[in-house]
Amino acid sequence: MVTTVSPARTKRPSGPRPEKPAGRRKTQRSALLGAMFLMATSAVGPGFIVQTTSFTVQLGAAFAFAILVSILVDIAVQLNVWRVIGVSGKRAQELANTVLPGSGWFLAALICLGGLVFNIGNIAGTGLGANVLFGVDAKVGGVISAVIAIAIFLSKKAGLALDKIVVVLGAVMILLIAYVAIVSHPPLGLALKNAVIPDGVDFLIITTLIGGTIGGYITYAGAHRMIDAGVSGRDNVTAITRSSVLGIIITGVIRVLLFLAILGVVAGGVALTSDNQPAEAFQAAAGEIGLRLFGIVLWAASITSVIGAAYTSISFVTTPRTSPRTRSIATCAFIAVSTVVYTLLGQAPATLLIMAGAINGLILPVGFAVILWVAWRRRDLLGGYVYPKWLLAIGVLAWLLTLFLGYQSLGGLAKLWV
Repeated sequence: MVTTVSPARTKRPSGPRPEKPAGRRKTQRSALLGAMFLMATSAVGPGFIVQTTSFTVQLGAAFAFAILVSILVDIAVQLNVWRVIGVSGKRAQELANTVLPGSGWFLAALICLGGLVFNIGNIAGTGLGANVLFGVDAKVGGVISAVIAIAIFLSKKAGLALDKIVVVLGAVMILLIAYVAIVSHPPLGLALKNAVIPDGVDFLIITTLIGGTIGGYITYAGAHRMIDAGVSGRDNVTAITRSSVLGIIITGVIRVLLFLAILGVVAGGVALTSDNQPAEAFQAAAGEIGLRLFGIVLWAASITSVIGAAYTSISFVTTPRTSPRTRSIATCAFIAVSTVVYTLLGQAPATLLIMAGAINGLILPVGFAVILWVAWRRRDLLGGYVYPKWLLAIGVLAWLLTLFLGYQSLGGLAKLWV
C-alpha cells in the first residue's frame, strides 16, 4: 500500500494582505479627489461669496473676463506648486528650509497667522449660514459648526472623513448654486462675449481674485493633503498634474455659477442694496427657497474653509514624523482658538482681516519663489526629475504677477499705520 503524502501547506504570513494594484489605484483616486476638493473648497469661503457678488454688481457681464484670466493664472501657479511638492514628496516649508535654512519656519508663521485670522471669519460664516437656515443665534451656530469640524478630525479615520466631507459639500454647493443660476435666467450670450471681449477691464479686481483663490494657505492645501495621503513621486506626475488643474477648475466652476446666478438677478433689474447682497440675490432669484439655499451654500462654504484652513495651517508646523493623533489634536486646538475668539468678538476684526489679507498677498510671491527655485536649480530634491521648461516658464510669468499682488498687499499694510 502506497501512502500519499500531501505537500505541506505554506503558512501565509500574519498581518494584512498586500493591497492589490486595483485597490491602490482606488485609494490614490480617492486621495487625489479629496485633495482637489480641499483646495477648491478652501478657496470658496464666505469672503469668496461676498467678493464674487460685489464684483458682479460692480462690473456686470464684464466680470466674466476677470474670472477667466484669474483661472488661467491660478492654473499656472498650481501646476507648479503641485508638481514640485508632489514629485519631491516634501511640504512647502521643508523645501524652503532646505533651500534657505529657517525660511520654512518663517513661511509657516505667516501661513498660520493668516489662517487663524481668516478662520475666525470662516467660523462667523458658519454661524450666519446656520442663522439663515434655522434662525439660531449666529454665535451658537458658529460653535456648533466648530464642534462638527473638530469631530471630523477626532474620528479614527480623520483623513478619509476629511476627503469625503469636502467632496460631498463641494458637490452640494455646485448643485445648489447651479439651480439658482438656472432660475435667475442670466444673459449667457453676453457673459460669453465679455469673457473674451470685455466691455471693461479692472486689473485690480483680477489680482484680487487671484489672491483670494490661491493666496496664503490655499496655495498649499491640496498639495499637502496629496502627499500626506501618500501620493507623490515621479511615477505619479500625470495624476498630480491632472488633479492640480481639476482642482482649480472646480473652484472656477463654482465662481462662474455664482457669477451667473448674481448676473441674472442684476440683469433682471434688481438693485442689490442690503448689507447681505448674496442672500438678497438668492432670494430675488428663487424666493424663500433661494434664501434657504443660500444658507446651505454659505454654511457649506464656511465649514469646508474652516477644515481647509486648520488642516493646512497645522501641516506647516508639523513634520511627517508627527503622529496622526498629535496632528489631529493640534488641528482641533486651532479650530477651538478660532471659535473662542469669534464668540468673544462676534466677528473677525476688520483691521486683522486687512492685515491677514495683506500677509497672504506677501506669502504668495515668497512661497512660490521657493517652488520655482527648486524646479529650476534643485533637481536633487526632485529625485533627478527633469522639470519641463515650458512649465517653469509659465510659472515665472505667474510669479511676476504675484509680485504685483505683493506690492498691493504692502499698500494694504501701509494703510493700517496711517
